[in-house]
Amino acid sequence: MNHDRYDDAYIAGILDTMRTVAIVGASANDVRPSYFVAKYLIDKGFSVFPVNPGHAGKTLLGRMTYARLADIPEPIDMVDIFRASGAVPAAVADALSLAPLPKAIWMQLGVRNDAAAAQAEAVGVKVVMNRCPKIEYGRLSGEIGWTGVNSGVISSKRPLLRPGFQSFGVPRRQTE
Repeated sequence: MNHDRYDDAYIAGILDTMRTVAIVGASANDVRPSYFVAKYLIDKGFSVFPVNPGHAGKTLLGRMTYARLADIPEPIDMVDIFRASGAVPAAVADALSLAPLPKAIWMQLGVRNDAAAAQAEAVGVKVVMNRCPKIEYGRLSGEIGWTGVNSGVISSKRPLLRPGFQSFGVPRRQTE
């Protein structure tokens, strides 16, 4: 797969089907991007599991923090990696050791590791690199447009309301 550009349908398909998200590198510091991405995803109705060995056993946004992915007590749909690109191979190896496998591995803005991505894709796990699920969700749902940012999504139709705080959901795109 070409990881330089993603079709909206690919991103929307991941965000629309994922319900449980493990955030590797989650921070308890409320000014860190991993903190507000976790908060945003929780507000959108996702079940979020923070993963940070330094905070293991403590709560973050009302959720128990785990030391590693294998400690999470239920299957994970998506692993969101908030670590430097050099730490990605270990995080992907941990994700690929889970049973069942996660459906997607997401690497945050500025995070890319093509070898780890190829390893995940070889076993059928979808991969997104150098993107933020919070930004992509907001862009595809039209939320970013509420603040005057051009999201590229224009519609005269009312958004479909879904559960969660101001959650309109990610519209499903038809591919040709």
